[in-house]
Amino acid sequence: MGARFEELAWRETPIGELSLRRRREPSLDVDVYEVKLDDEYLMSSLFPVAEIELARLGLATLAGDALDVVVGGLGLGYTARTALEDPRVRSLLVVEAIEDVIDWHRQDLLPFAAGLAADPRTRFVRADFFAAVSSGAGFDPESPGRRFHAVLLDVDHSPRQVLHPSHAGFYTVDGLRRLAALLHRDGVFALWSNDPPDPAFQRVLTAVFPTSVAHVVRFANPLQRRESANTVYVARH
Repeated sequence: MGARFEELAWRETPIGELSLRRRREPSLDVDVYEVKLDDEYLMSSLFPVAEIELARLGLATLAGDALDVVVGGLGLGYTARTALEDPRVRSLLVVEAIEDVIDWHRQDLLPFAAGLAADPRTRFVRADFFAAVSSGAGFDPESPGRRFHAVLLDVDHSPRQVLHPSHAGFYTVDGLRRLAALLHRDGVFALWSNDPPDPAFQRVLTAVFPTSVAHVVRFANPLQRRESANTVYVARH
């Protein structure tokens, strides 16, 4: 069975103390991998449904093959790994601000994300996703201004609950217009949120994108013995 608790990685970052830990959940008899920022829980392997659906819903509306995709925020790797399961994906650029998070995957610390780093379609870029959009240079340092078919973002808790004040400007009309300029025509922007659908943010989306949908993703919460829900916004250029 191994130890009941193990801290796999820890690092002081500009936004707080980031840690990856594994613990045994006796009530479910499973190992749980968790990411914490200071005392906040960012993600858990117990609840990957919405992160998986971020990739599935985001790519589902795209037509054609040879898709170039950006994932903003690597975390436990569920969104990126799911994107690679779509055979139409030609390239996957993962933009992650913290080098240690990238190293978790290069070192295979997360068994459920095995193969992500080794897949020849994957390239990691250590960069601030929001700064890359704001600057206009885009996500690929080898090709400034490069456009993509889909951008899948999972960094902040929600458009209103950001991890750092510098992220807030992205969730405005001007911020999303800069993001839209990095998409191909008919490209897709998809966003994970921990909050219910936000009508004010949906109005911001529709000011930039011709179509947008807020999907409520429901999943079982075995610890609280109830149903939980997240939101996945999908907007099309």
